[in-house]
Amino acid sequence: MISAFFVVLISFLAGMDGILDEFQFQQPIVAATLIGLANGHVTEGIILGGTLQMLALGWMNIGAAVAPDAALASVVSAYLVTGPAQVSVHEGMAIAVPLAIAGQVLTIGVRTITVILSHVADSQAKKGSLRGIDAVNMTALALQGLRIAIPTIIVIMVGPGPVNAALNAIPDVITKGLAVAGGFIVVVGYAMVINMMATPELWPFFFLGFALSAITELNLIAMGIIGLVLALVYLQLSPRFNGSNGGDSGSQGGSGSSGDPVDAILNNY
Repeated sequence: MISAFFVVLISFLAGMDGILDEFQFQQPIVAATLIGLANGHVTEGIILGGTLQMLALGWMNIGAAVAPDAALASVVSAYLVTGPAQVSVHEGMAIAVPLAIAGQVLTIGVRTITVILSHVADSQAKKGSLRGIDAVNMTALALQGLRIAIPTIIVIMVGPGPVNAALNAIPDVITKGLAVAGGFIVVVGYAMVINMMATPELWPFFFLGFALSAITELNLIAMGIIGLVLALVYLQLSPRFNGSNGGDSGSQGGSGSSGDPVDAILNNY
C-alpha cells in the first residue's frame, strides 16, 4: 500500500509538471527512477528511464501541435517493469510507445476542458476575486495531475495477473514492431536535438565524441568529464567568449573586465 501511494503521488506530480515544467517530474529519467525507487527496483527504473529519455528527446509541443505524452508512458511502463508485474525493460519500451499516444489524446482532452475553466477565471477576474482565479488555476493543474494518476490507479487495481495476461496476448509481431519503431524514434529524437544545436563551432566536438566512444574503456561518466573539460577549455581559449579580441583587449581591460568568460558574455549585452 505504501508503494502504491508513492507511485500514485509520483504520477500526479508528473502529470502536473507536464504543464509546469518546474521540477521535470514528467521526464522519463526522473519519473521512471522515482517509480523504481518506490517499488524497490531502482536499477530497472534507471535503465528504463534512460532509454525512454533518448526516445523522448524530440517530443516537444510546437505551436498548436501536442507531442506524445512522456509522463504517462514513463509512469505506467515503469510501474509494469518495477512493480509486481515484473515485465522486462524491452517489453516496457514496447508498451511506452502506445502509452505515449494515449497520453497525447488525454492531454488534448484536458486542455479542451481548461478552455471552459479559462472563461470561469475571466468571470472571477471581473468580480475582482483573486482567490477565485487561484482556485480555477489549481483546478486546471489538478486535472493535469489526474490525467496521469487515474490510469496509473487503474493499472494498480487491475493487478499483475491480468496485466501479464494482456501483455502475453499481444502477438510478437506487434511487440517487436513497436520495439523497432521505438528504436527509430530514439534516433529521430536525437537527430532533432542535434539539428537545433548544430553550429560550425560544435561539429568538431560532435565527431570527437564519436571517436572517443570507440574506446571501450571509457564509460559514460568518463565521457561526461571529458566533455565538461573540453567545454571549459573552449570557453577559456575562444576569443568569442573570453573577450580577448586582439587589439580590443586593452580597451576591455581598462573597462574593468576580470577576464571571466561569463562576465564578458554579460558585458556584450
